Amino acid sequence: MWLTIFLFLLPGLVLFTLLVLLPILIAGYLSFFRWNGLGGLPEPGSDRFIGLENFQRLLSDELFLGDIRRMLIIVVLSLVIQLPMSLGLALLLNQKMRGRAIYRTIFFAPYVLSEVITGVLFTMVFSPEHGLVNSVLSAIGLEGAAAEWLADPDTVLYSVFAVITWKYFGFHMILYLAGRQGIPNELLEAAAIDGANAWRQFWHVTLPLLGPTIRMSVFLSIIGTIQLFDLVWVLTRGGPVHASETMAVTMYIFGFERRQFGYASAISVAMFLISLVFALAYQRWVMRRDTEGAITTMRDQR
Repeated sequence: MWLTIFLFLLPGLVLFTLLVLLPILIAGYLSFFRWNGLGGLPEPGSDRFIGLENFQRLLSDELFLGDIRRMLIIVVLSLVIQLPMSLGLALLLNQKMRGRAIYRTIFFAPYVLSEVITGVLFTMVFSPEHGLVNSVLSAIGLEGAAAEWLADPDTVLYSVFAVITWKYFGFHMILYLAGRQGIPNELLEAAAIDGANAWRQFWHVTLPLLGPTIRMSVFLSIIGTIQLFDLVWVLTRGGPVHASETMAVTMYIFGFERRQFGYASAISVAMFLISLVFALAYQRWVMRRDTEGAITTMRDQR
């Protein structure tokens, strides 16, 4: 039996090792070297071995520290704007209304598009001359509000966030909608009989029961922000003057344009560690509580 299980697992283990574990180990190895990508992998005893210098440089690099600040800004904006908007739409589309299946499809459709197509589309939408945004502002008499959205350091990060919201809010909406449909209507009816209005039903019944779904949505949003690359690269390439640059964009620039693979590997290791620490913290203090709550509920039902 164990041999059969191993043989079934073997293809997945091989792929996971080659495509996940091996690149992580290589990146960790290269982060201790000053290497331009030529002449094969550097050896530990060569003059290209520099120890922890890449990580020391990382901690004092204003560009990398700026990447972290921009990541935190996008995370905060997502938690304050994107996810609540997705939750509100999910609750709205859970109501009985005409054509709600069509609305669900329309709102989810942007998530199906690739990041590259979305980036190309919004470079035209935010075009300063003939873009949709400036054209609409001019049509309603707000010509003064028109701007070079992707070329101005003061507006580019928020413009990128608007694109991220348009692309991913449908995904989070579907998560919340699935979570809401898992809540028995009898609980809301019981709350209504006890005199709770719509707001109290939402605050005291719907929202607590949606807690595990909301926390999973927050987790996916933060992990996605840490790894953000495609949209930013197509929209702005991290510019202007690094105003929209992310850690992944910085890693790509140093690795494949400046050919500083050692430093780029150190950035990738930092991204991995940030993601790992956050994931472990989520598992320790959030997921375990949700899982224990689900198990306790199942036992009570028995």
